[in-house]
Amino acid sequence: MKLACLKVQGRDANLKVSIAQTMWQRMRGLLGRDSLPQGEALLLKRCGSIHTFGMRFEIDVLFLDRRERVVAIHPNVRKRRALFSLRAAHTLEMPAGAAAEHGLAVGDCLIFEAAS
Repeated sequence: MKLACLKVQGRDANLKVSIAQTMWQRMRGLLGRDSLPQGEALLLKRCGSIHTFGMRFEIDVLFLDRRERVVAIHPNVRKRRALFSLRAAHTLEMPAGAAAEHGLAVGDCLIFEAAS
């Protein structure tokens, strides 16, 4: 998976983002992990729906449009849930509470810069 740093409205959000681009990477997602450490996130490219069946922890789910603008935020999504957005082109998964902690809101433009 590629790694990127997240910027929100031009400011560094201090989040390292793994980018799942292939079908297999998206299918695997966060399954099998015991947690998603603070300061990390997973971007699922070309993905407008997710499920948390088999997950062991809560996550924040942000749906993004083609321009990587936030169109919906679902905080503290528990296991055994399914979510989708007809407007979403991508999905960003973060540790529970991270969206609020970083002040993310619907309409924010996100920029994923390649990590060095």
